[in-house]
This record gives sequence, C-alpha cells and structure tokens, in this order.
Amino acid sequence: MIVLIAGLFLFFAVHSISIVGEGFRSQLVTKFGEGPYKGIYSAFAAVGLGLIIWGYGLARAEPVLLYVTPFWLRHVAMLLMLPVFILLIATYFPGKIKSLVKHPMLIAVKAWALAHLLTNGMLADVLLFGCFLAWAVVDRISLKKRTPREIPSLPSSKLNDVIAVVGGLILYVVFALWLHPLLIGMPIVAR
Repeated sequence: MIVLIAGLFLFFAVHSISIVGEGFRSQLVTKFGEGPYKGIYSAFAAVGLGLIIWGYGLARAEPVLLYVTPFWLRHVAMLLMLPVFILLIATYFPGKIKSLVKHPMLIAVKAWALAHLLTNGMLADVLLFGCFLAWAVVDRISLKKRTPREIPSLPSSKLNDVIAVVGGLILYVVFALWLHPLLIGMPIVAR
C-alpha cells in the first residue's frame, strides 16, 4: 500500500502546484523556461503514475475490503462512464460541448472516479479513485480563482463536437469490451 500512497502523493503534488501556489508555478516557469518546466513536471508525473500503477497492482494482491456495493450499481457506473471519453476528447477538440461544460477534463475525471467508487469497495480502490475525485473537485474550485491558461487544442468547431461524441462512444465500447480487461484485468461486460 505504501507504493500506491507514494505514487498518489507524487502525482498529485505535481498536479497541485497551480492549486496551492500559482505564483510558485510562474516562478518555476520563469526560472527554467516553459519547455523545461513542462519536461520536469511530466517526469515527476510519470514517475508518480508509474508508482500508482505498480502500487495498485501490489495492493490488489492483498485486498482489504471496506464495503460491498449492490450489483445494480455496476449499471449506474457504466452510465456514468458514458460521457467520460466524450469529455476527454472534447477537452482537445473544442466546440459546443467544451463551451457548455467549461472544464471537460475535470468533469471526466470526477465521473470516472465516482463510477469506480460506486463499484469498488477495496481500500486500494477507495484511495485511488477517492484521491482523483477529491483532487478534481479541489482543482475545479481553485480554477474559479486562478488566471486561466490556454490548453493546446484545435480551433473551435461544430465538427469537433461530432468528433468528440463519435470518437468518445467508439472509445467507450472499445475500452469496455477489450481494453479494460486487457489493461486492468477486470472484465466489464460479461460475454
């Protein structure tokens, strides 16, 4: 469990720099330059993510049950996951969807985390998905007080909404049927 906790700490520490100290982030960018700062940021985030993946695998080998959810919540979780991939794509393909929800990536993270908390009651699951949910909520609140930064994306277009919806639905099906069992080792849809 310690590897998972270390990974979560490192991953969210780097992802929370702007939340706790926007001025500190600006100082780092000024000191190192935008490119090197992003490189260092990405390296720390990648190490944190690697520790999360490794630690989660270790923790799943020695599960600690916190709660059991009713089976029907799996259907609720699948519904909650439906917009996740659409919102992820809409983050980088701006259109009406992005302008309506403002922060599609954060909404996708919240829906993903909540869906998994509804169906997974092991300690490792609660740590992993609970941290992501809490971070996304805090980040969204802090965005109201921070100076917005541009996310590299394509120009806004109506076609981007079509790309987000169609691409998101395709990714949802591919992930649910094949990638989740392959990458996570947990089938979602019984076949």
